[in-house]
Amino acid sequence: MSTASDAETLSKHDEEPIEMEIVSPVSPAAPPPHDNEPHGPYRLYKRRFLGLVGMVVLNIVGGLSWPWFGPIANDMVTDFGITLDQVSWLGNIESCIYLPTALSIPYLYARFGLRRCCDFGAVMLVLSAWVRYAGTVKSLSTNSAYALLMLGQVFAAISQPIYQVLGPKYSENWFNLQGRTTATMIVAIANPVGSAIGQLLSPLVGGTRQSILVLAIISTAVVPFVFLVHSQPPTPPTYAASTPSASFTHLARDVIFGGQTHGAKMSRRQRFDFVVLAWIFGILVAATDMFSILTSQIMQPVGYSDDISGLMGACLLLTGLVAAIVTAPLFDRVFTKHLAISGKLLLPILGGAWLSLIWAVKPHNTGGLFAIMTILGVTSVTMLPVALELASDLTRNAEGSSAILWFMGNLLNVIFVLVEDALREGPDADPPLNMRRGLIFNGVFVLASVLLIWLIKGEQVRKTIDEEKLAEVRAIGVA
Repeated sequence: MSTASDAETLSKHDEEPIEMEIVSPVSPAAPPPHDNEPHGPYRLYKRRFLGLVGMVVLNIVGGLSWPWFGPIANDMVTDFGITLDQVSWLGNIESCIYLPTALSIPYLYARFGLRRCCDFGAVMLVLSAWVRYAGTVKSLSTNSAYALLMLGQVFAAISQPIYQVLGPKYSENWFNLQGRTTATMIVAIANPVGSAIGQLLSPLVGGTRQSILVLAIISTAVVPFVFLVHSQPPTPPTYAASTPSASFTHLARDVIFGGQTHGAKMSRRQRFDFVVLAWIFGILVAATDMFSILTSQIMQPVGYSDDISGLMGACLLLTGLVAAIVTAPLFDRVFTKHLAISGKLLLPILGGAWLSLIWAVKPHNTGGLFAIMTILGVTSVTMLPVALELASDLTRNAEGSSAILWFMGNLLNVIFVLVEDALREGPDADPPLNMRRGLIFNGVFVLASVLLIWLIKGEQVRKTIDEEKLAEVRAIGVA
């Protein structure tokens, strides 16, 4: 993780001292001292906010391309001569490419550092933009145009997980205990915000070819934001930021084999908690993404228009954003040791809300459905940064745990969409093509999964170590 050049660009006036300068600062490029030695002083740098802006903007634009073609699917069929299934695969391919890419990011991070990974993601964004646009040339055959559109989506799928997976690591590298969860929240919700913007924007900017051009221009215009992102500061904000994470291979072996792996550092309890957390996170991401994809197909058979269906999806997202913005600072400063308890309180409510859709999706129940969307948004989006931070605390490996959680979310998302699409009723049902069986599958599966949260202890090991090391520094200062 070579970041010396990043460190040199930060001037002295950029520092915000946290502790008195009582011991020599730990160089991020140097090997970590022995665990019994004090670490410090720890510092914050104002530059962290610029990097956070860069991560958020790139994450938003990374989320645009996945849903971009859904609202203009029928126009794509007319203009390019392809089928609706082919249009659907322009979105599905991103989920498929996302899976191996997410698991490769911890290796790329270990080899090249955070900034170089973000640079690579920006290059992929630009390639995806203009390869896609090349497919709009009218002289191309149908197959050639579709091949270029698909290739552009592949490049976009490589870019998207980079900023999602590395969000918790950026928070760890640059923010202290009073800001880490908030920073993780801001980066985590940026991608779904981008997806929502993509759904709203794509049909509003002209025909299909103009729409693809607008996406290309936006994707290119945000590339300079990558220069705001630096790998890590000259002096770390916490002990965790000063200590390199174990390799992703080591983490995987630690989770699977535990004490049988040489050097394993997770206890049996922590491994169990992480596996349960990864499963619940994957289920919740899959349920939310599935609903975003199939909202119209769920609501239209029972009499709701596309506009109302879209507003329901927007209600889920917007209420969730407000709740996350309000609660993340509370988790940083008030409920710092209660991430697991928060999950135990909120997740059963979330599971009950998903289950209630079985009966709530019916004609003339607009108010009830919007109330359920609000509950889903407030609980699910709030739990997003909580799960990412708790996983980082359990594993002491922010980038590795984030990769596993997002991998699970996208894997289960593909499964949920395929299963619920297969459970759709036929044209002879009452009402025709209704999704009641899919809602039963979704509600029962989510509720059964989230109740597993009561089995975890949720020990925040990373946070405890950070607090102990900070206490050592303060003790030396008093002495």
